[in-house]
Amino acid sequence: MRIVTLAPHLAELVFAVGAGDMLVGVSSFTDYPAAAQDLPVVSDAFVTDRELLALLHPDLLLAWETGTPAHVIDELRAAGFRMEVIRTRSLDDVASALLRIGELTDHMAAARLLAQEYRDGVAQRRKQHADAQPIRVFYLVSTHPLYTINADHYISELISVCGGNNIFSDLVELAPMVAVEAVIERDPEVLLAADTGQTDTFDEWQRWPQIAANRHSNHFLLPASELGRATPRLLQAADAMCSALDAARGNRDAGAIQG
Repeated sequence: MRIVTLAPHLAELVFAVGAGDMLVGVSSFTDYPAAAQDLPVVSDAFVTDRELLALLHPDLLLAWETGTPAHVIDELRAAGFRMEVIRTRSLDDVASALLRIGELTDHMAAARLLAQEYRDGVAQRRKQHADAQPIRVFYLVSTHPLYTINADHYISELISVCGGNNIFSDLVELAPMVAVEAVIERDPEVLLAADTGQTDTFDEWQRWPQIAANRHSNHFLLPASELGRATPRLLQAADAMCSALDAARGNRDAGAIQG
């Protein structure tokens, strides 16, 4: 089978089940594992190179349910390409995606083992933090405009696994735009963001010293690659997030004692 993936994490999932040798094309920003970097890039978030696709003769294209535009999926399907749309919105969707890709590539044994290890890893981390003191968390997706996540996003699930409460879990959209005033009103005790190499991620928030996260110096950057890809590496992201929230609780408690 010859496979093309239309999102970086889908290529990683194909490699994870042991079917990396079937990949003949990937999307832009596909950089893990290292072997994936050598493959032809056939698409970005919005455009697919039809000529290159035709040259690659793929038997199967894997698309991302919430990331690949619906019209791109429809157009490729209408052009005669076999499409499989993979959902990776929740933590458990990762296990389901592994199993589906294992089924499609005839690597079910490896997929079952990896999916179970992943599910066990999530459950283990949830159990470890079951008795953790709740702490209010604001996850910063971007600043201009200001985006965050709701309860349906797997990052919000990771916050819950680590004993935190996403302050915008009640919003309807998966990645909603919010106002600074709403953040101040909900008074997060922790600010989290992916580490993209910028050193000023939280600088603007210092303008509102009354926010609990600022009073406790609870600003934490998390590994961007692990957190941003819905793959088994989310277990590493969970470890980083849980460590950050444990440290945040310690800072909060120390501040309460001093106060």
